[in-house]
Amino acid sequence: MCTRPMPSCDLGRSTIQNPPGPGLSEEELQLGVNCTGVATLQGLTETSDVQKRSRACLYSGVRCVGSEEHAGVHAQHIQEFTNQTWQARTGQPLPDHLILIMWSLIVSLYPLGGLFGALLAGPLAVMLGRKKSLLVNNVFVVAAAILFGFSHRAGSFEMIMLGRLLMGVSAGVSMSIQPMYLGESAPKEFRGAVAMTSAIFAALGIVMGQVVGLRELLGGQQAWPLLLASCLVPGVLQLASLPLLPESPRYLLIDRGDTEACLAALRQLRGTEDLAAELAELEEERVACQGLRAWRPWELFQDRTLRRQVVSLVVLGSAMELCGNDSMYAYASSVFREAGVPPEKVQYAIIGTGCCELLTACISCMVIERVGRRVLLIGGYCLMTCWGSIFTAALCLQGAFPWMPYLAMSCIFAFILSFGIGPAGVTGILATELFDQMARPAAYMVCGALMWIMLFLVGLGFPFIMEGLSYFLYVPFLVVCVCGAIYTGFFLPETKGKTFLEISEELHRLNFPERRQGPPWRGPKVIQSTEL
Repeated sequence: MCTRPMPSCDLGRSTIQNPPGPGLSEEELQLGVNCTGVATLQGLTETSDVQKRSRACLYSGVRCVGSEEHAGVHAQHIQEFTNQTWQARTGQPLPDHLILIMWSLIVSLYPLGGLFGALLAGPLAVMLGRKKSLLVNNVFVVAAAILFGFSHRAGSFEMIMLGRLLMGVSAGVSMSIQPMYLGESAPKEFRGAVAMTSAIFAALGIVMGQVVGLRELLGGQQAWPLLLASCLVPGVLQLASLPLLPESPRYLLIDRGDTEACLAALRQLRGTEDLAAELAELEEERVACQGLRAWRPWELFQDRTLRRQVVSLVVLGSAMELCGNDSMYAYASSVFREAGVPPEKVQYAIIGTGCCELLTACISCMVIERVGRRVLLIGGYCLMTCWGSIFTAALCLQGAFPWMPYLAMSCIFAFILSFGIGPAGVTGILATELFDQMARPAAYMVCGALMWIMLFLVGLGFPFIMEGLSYFLYVPFLVVCVCGAIYTGFFLPETKGKTFLEISEELHRLNFPERRQGPPWRGPKVIQSTEL
């Protein structure tokens, strides 16, 4: 998932032991700080294609406010600080196994916080709205940055743990509400491209963090508290810029019933164009949702009218997390060393992996409204299967041919490029497009919870996979990629250029293949209540 990702604080791809074969040195196990704000949707018009695209570019520029920053902090520094702090308190150093346990706890608190944040995102989106939820979410970022910044001075590794937890909560909230806000605010012609900008700035954050985390910059022994606290910068920028932007027009009209506020938001987003057609579409959607309440997460699994949507969300969300992209990042440094890259230069080669994902995310954003979601997903997973297979073969044969390490290194870049083409960004759009206004917050709760649980399981299980499968460690990930491509090809409908009501009607036909066996589609199911 690389998956990816907002504001967030991602301390590290994984902490792993050396496998039987090429392994990772202790100092190359890295942490990161991953902070992402909210995108804005300013000025997408329908007057002409040129105006649309130029104003979309303007939107992307504004999106940089609160953009993602991913900074590498070496695990060694945090472990040394933990040991020194304990020794100063008790007079005794921590045993090695307790240092490892403390480090594992620090790492695992981030996905745990992300799970809490994902479960919190749905109620916040319903009660406060999309925009206010993102504003409130920055409280977690500011608090975490303060804890990180003063942890070393206070001699408290507990402050780092709490900061990790708070940044995880912030990431869980924003990674659910941000794409919801973007998808609901964008015109249907640009909904996919606008939502894909989250993937672009997630990849940009990775590159920025890899650069800032260089030992020559903030990756050194003395600067790591500042590196952790740098998440404050995008958080403050978002707090300053987001109040200038409108709330989601769909939320204003359908959830709150405020027609005037909806019209004002549309005018701010679209400019001076005629809004009659879009208002009519929104009104039609409002009528279809009239008298409904927001779904609860468990209700999504109980209703047959949402069967295809829920299965698609679970299958493709799991595939993105289990496809092996994050593990490829974790394995990259050992492969680069085997290819002859000097150990002190490996950190610069790692920057190239982030640049690959950024490049393909930009390309995917430009072509998604032309080729559609299905093509990008199928193509991405098929290419990942191809390059992952070659990577496995290269690992097995690297002792037989001197050029095999170079092939393995090329496969790493190709694999990450393939991931950025489709799964990295397209998967995040699914919950927005496959679910109606009332079910969307609950869908993001399910998607977010699933993502963070999978992220935790991958981090927990990857060392054992490396130890048990050695050079064949990528075979399970390849199976996941194949399954993702097959499911997309046979079961996922195309949503390009369709309104939310058109998508709902098509999904209703797919859930009830024989019309006479299922009820006629009359809009979302009515549930008499007003609470999430």
